[in-house]
Amino acid sequence: MANPVLSHPRFHDEQAAYDWVEAIVWANGRICPHCGVFERSGLLKGKSTRIGLYKCYACRKPFTVKIGTIFEDSHAPLNIWMQAMYMLCSSKKGISTNQLARTLGVHLKTAWHMSHRIRLAMDESGSDPLGGAGKVVEGDETFVGGKARNRAYREPAPKQAVVSLVERGGKVRSRHVPTVTADRIRPILEAGVDKASHLRTDESNVYLTVGKQFASHETVNHSAKEYVRDDVHTNTIEGFFSILKRGIYGYYFHVSETHLHRYLAEFDFRYSNRVALGVSDEERTDRAIRGIIGKRLTYRQTVDAAKAKTAQ
Repeated sequence: MANPVLSHPRFHDEQAAYDWVEAIVWANGRICPHCGVFERSGLLKGKSTRIGLYKCYACRKPFTVKIGTIFEDSHAPLNIWMQAMYMLCSSKKGISTNQLARTLGVHLKTAWHMSHRIRLAMDESGSDPLGGAGKVVEGDETFVGGKARNRAYREPAPKQAVVSLVERGGKVRSRHVPTVTADRIRPILEAGVDKASHLRTDESNVYLTVGKQFASHETVNHSAKEYVRDDVHTNTIEGFFSILKRGIYGYYFHVSETHLHRYLAEFDFRYSNRVALGVSDEERTDRAIRGIIGKRLTYRQTVDAAKAKTAQ
């Protein structure tokens, strides 16, 4: 059965896509991105005029809703962008660049860059801390990349370390760290978790000192085959790690250290806006669209970052 959401005009008609994005980005009124003047612009009309083009009556400059967003300077039609965003938002374990390119009918490089821009829009790392009074936050680390077998502790490590924090029944935040040490973990926990929260981790000593800052800190001893003791466990975060790894190994196969933070933002976003929290695929896509504002990522930036990392 065809997905009824994908029959919406915004996925097939560029004008409808512009109308949809404008309704979200300019929910409180149209603002000129050049001079910041509010509601002093008009839509330009004409046979050769671009769709969604406005002119500001204050600075006399033209603009569209794409300026100052991940869509700026993109030649892909906005309805194609809407399709790409829906596909990344509704695919639980991600979607490969090859599949995205084939489905959208665009060049492989276009699909690759579009997906990275969308991941930037998904980034919620600057949001409020997790947890709060009476809430439980689990913390743990894992390793992704490299070969499938666990070689996390060999030097140099072929896998990349990821530290995640998940609020039970809530959101998750993940960070890539060069090494798993107390000095690396402390600022992540201090900035990412409300001090009134109850912290639950494994027996790793990297959490011992910083754990004293929270309402309580309890651990489970995995090395002694202890996994659950009353409400003390890390099963929630292990469940998130299983989704993350199935996506990385099963769909993306290889994720470079340069772009790992964007892939983490993608998996965090879908988990934090999941069906269990009452968020449908359509609403999840709308939330991703709200995240496009003020974010730019050029193709040159992504390529140069990868080259710089390779040259190190």
